[in-house]
Amino acid sequence: MTPPHLLDAVVLEPGRPADAAVLWLHGLGANGHDFPPVVAELGLPAEHAIRFVFPHAPSIPVTVNGGMVMPAWYDILAMDFDRRADEAGIRRSAAQLADLIQRERDRGIPSERIVLAGFSQGGAIALHQGLRHPEPLAGIMALSTYLAADCDLAAERSPANAGVPVFQAHGTQDPMVLPAMGQAARQRLEDLGYAVEWREYPMQHQVSREEIDAMGAWLRGILGLREA
Repeated sequence: MTPPHLLDAVVLEPGRPADAAVLWLHGLGANGHDFPPVVAELGLPAEHAIRFVFPHAPSIPVTVNGGMVMPAWYDILAMDFDRRADEAGIRRSAAQLADLIQRERDRGIPSERIVLAGFSQGGAIALHQGLRHPEPLAGIMALSTYLAADCDLAAERSPANAGVPVFQAHGTQDPMVLPAMGQAARQRLEDLGYAVEWREYPMQHQVSREEIDAMGAWLRGILGLREA
């Protein structure tokens, strides 16, 4: 049973005891069932020992959608995401992600074998927590996303993750999170010294076959796995 302070999640356990974990956050209005089907397409070896955790965001009113209650990692106050960010909501969800990381640590997974991943809003939370996390992580996978308010990143970022690998991908035709927002996040990270593996694809606010192949290659590389 999930402890009451932890988010409920879809969990895919490997066929043998896990020695790594990927915590993967969905986008606005979706849930933890959104990305599990992608795992089988990542080209991981059959004997991999990665636990995939797909948490469900809580349902909250979202201002830009007329206050409609839906799964969201934080409120969106206006479409100029970076200027009117729900910083309290961002920090709350980042803390919940930190709790999930700690659960993996308590299960015996070294922090260096934990990957944070997320799409859109979920990617913003993965970046927020991953760059600030006090223990070194294996990597951050940021898909069709942006920096949701800088939130004092330069002052708050963790030296433990100064060299964390970042995979960032974006659609060149994305009408929801404009390509310029993804590029601005990339530039900000590179200006702070992070090594970003940047990919862009001729798609909208989604993932593509080519992108999934690239994600799989990146994951296999940072976790030291062979191709399936």
